[in-house]
Amino acid sequence: MPKMKTNSGAKKRFTLTGTGKIKRKHAYHSHILTKKTKKQKRNLAYSALVDKSDEKRIKELICA
Repeated sequence: MPKMKTNSGAKKRFTLTGTGKIKRKHAYHSHILTKKTKKQKRNLAYSALVDKSDEKRIKELICA
């Protein structure tokens, strides 16, 4: 049986932390930034963790 391929789209979007959690970037930080406040843009710049309910699904994509 061949090995499972890693999903290349997920590979670019998510990274695993040392403890096994999955880091992600925020959406809405790429364009139309003029109408967004400084605070909103600053908070979008930081990375976030993937929700517990989605972790299993994403791990199958990136750890295949």
